[in-house]
Amino acid sequence: MVTVAAVSCVSDFAEEQRVPAMDAALAKKCINTSEGAYNGSLLIKLDESTADALASASDMTRSGIAVLDDVVAKVGVNNIRQAINMTKNAERKREFGLHRWFIVEFSKDADLDAVASEFAALEQVSSLEFSQPLNSPKPEAVLVDVASLAATRASSNFFDDVMLPMQWHYKNTGSQTIYKGAVEGADINVEPAWEYTTGNKNVVVAIIDEGVDYNHPDLHDNMWVNEAEANGAEGVDDDGNGYVDDIYGYNFVPGTGGVISWDKDTDKEGGDCGHGTHVAGTVAAVNNNGIGVSGVAGGDGSGNGVRLMSCQVMSGVLPSSSTSTPDAVVYAADNGACILQNSWGYVLNPNTGKYSMNSDNEYEKYDSLLYTAMNYFISSNNCDALQGGIIIFAAGNDSVARAAYPAGYRDYIAVTSIAPDGLPAVYTNYGPGCNVAAPGGVYAPNGDENGLVLSTMPDGKYGYMQGTSMACPHVSGVAALVLSHALEIGKKLTLKQLQSILTTSVNSIESRLTGMHDTYAGQIRLDSYKGKMGTGMIDAYRAVMALRGTTCVAVNKGEEVELNVNNYLGDGNLSMTVLKTVDVKPEVKERLGLKDIAVFGNKVYFTCDKAGSGVITVHAVAGGSSVGGGDSMGGMDISIELAIISRVNNDNKGWL
Repeated sequence: MVTVAAVSCVSDFAEEQRVPAMDAALAKKCINTSEGAYNGSLLIKLDESTADALASASDMTRSGIAVLDDVVAKVGVNNIRQAINMTKNAERKREFGLHRWFIVEFSKDADLDAVASEFAALEQVSSLEFSQPLNSPKPEAVLVDVASLAATRASSNFFDDVMLPMQWHYKNTGSQTIYKGAVEGADINVEPAWEYTTGNKNVVVAIIDEGVDYNHPDLHDNMWVNEAEANGAEGVDDDGNGYVDDIYGYNFVPGTGGVISWDKDTDKEGGDCGHGTHVAGTVAAVNNNGIGVSGVAGGDGSGNGVRLMSCQVMSGVLPSSSTSTPDAVVYAADNGACILQNSWGYVLNPNTGKYSMNSDNEYEKYDSLLYTAMNYFISSNNCDALQGGIIIFAAGNDSVARAAYPAGYRDYIAVTSIAPDGLPAVYTNYGPGCNVAAPGGVYAPNGDENGLVLSTMPDGKYGYMQGTSMACPHVSGVAALVLSHALEIGKKLTLKQLQSILTTSVNSIESRLTGMHDTYAGQIRLDSYKGKMGTGMIDAYRAVMALRGTTCVAVNKGEEVELNVNNYLGDGNLSMTVLKTVDVKPEVKERLGLKDIAVFGNKVYFTCDKAGSGVITVHAVAGGSSVGGGDSMGGMDISIELAIISRVNNDNKGWL
């Protein structure tokens, strides 16, 4: 990483110049505004020749470009450095123009707009950004007393993780002891998906967040490991990628020395809260290891869970800003990640009610460094099951009718949050830019923490948290399951195909969004969320079935179903005769509470007494009324697999 420093000669610039409003040159080139931005730094994008000259300058005090050097001296710049590490894949980064971005650092007492105006006036500067603060997590986790659970074994059909039955967000039984008003099936329906895949170690998920506790006993075996650094010398860049000791990832927060940290310093305001470790556990805590929690794509205990890469961009002790985040995104792309998990966003501007951007809805039209870095990630091919990389964001916790930024970018999936009752969480953002819902949890009206999301916490602990931050990793975990299974069955998806699977493999929450609803924070009007929570509640089983090409049929728990098989095949007017035999495995019959199966004509009748999922196989004759054979001419015997999804008020019959 090239760093160019300029010695500050003096400067009364901060006192002499005050710019009351953004001037024309700055307004034309500036991507965001200075309101709420950090003092003392800017991002500037230079033209090609100036960027190359600055990056290769041997004199750290001057670039040799007179007009640029004059501004550097005038405003008292004390450091200039390339924003993106160019050590690895330099040519590819040049194609995206990433080499043209530089971080300029100066006195925190200087007027931001005045400094920015000086740089914007240079023809060599094509774009400029203020350093946006990230909306760093503030929640306090409710820790679980692990000792009290030591003698308890999980009652699960799948894994022996002690706390799996406490993770309602994976399998919601509707127990009122979990949450007053909990609804059976208000979950991501992951257990039946685990029958097909539990993860694959060749799928890497980058956790862009606070640091991940890579020593946690429920995470360590699923951490991504840079083997060259792990087997090298401490304090040495053993693999020559420009980062020292990046064994499990890297810490991009300035002033930390690159060491991943999750410590909560109670003597400093805003110490880390374990947010990154909690998020990581939802994606891929190690499954079936007899301890703790399960992860959505954490494997089956045989070492096959997806891998977690810690890309730390937030720290409660030091400022977390948009200045260093793009380098973390590029690092993830350069080191094999194919899923970018983002439970963060920019700070909402309280004065305007909008995010501190120049554009309300089409921010992507601006040439920002983060957007460029994200495009670099999307175009990376790090998984044999996916052409490119997928980016998933939390929609935001501002209770406003729009997605936060950067979640609002049209190329990313933005995740809203629901409670154990299947209704919108009171804090969730919703509306334009929001794509799909997932469990983020809320406190019960009586203040009970059981309605929150349970996951890993630093130092080997476990705890409950709430937020779209907790909803987002559920979707990242489902994406990881889909790619894992794609690897296992030899399929390769385009980015659009994977995005389509994730946003259409859902169960609807629309029919219940009427009237008023009591929450721990007071009443909310449910109809204001109608059509604004995304396509629906993500369903891991549906997603895996969509990948396999198996048609899903949504039914209502407790209601008799009349299933016309023809409606799910061809144009619905086939020459086909359904036979009386319908195959259902005993475990599927039990899971669905399936009873009264009968066939009349081409219709299958049944009732599901439980919220569950499973495949039934219908047998039919194609091209006749009976199967041919021997001396008898007839049709061909065929079998049709249909995945039944039974839920309470499952009105989402359109998404197949």
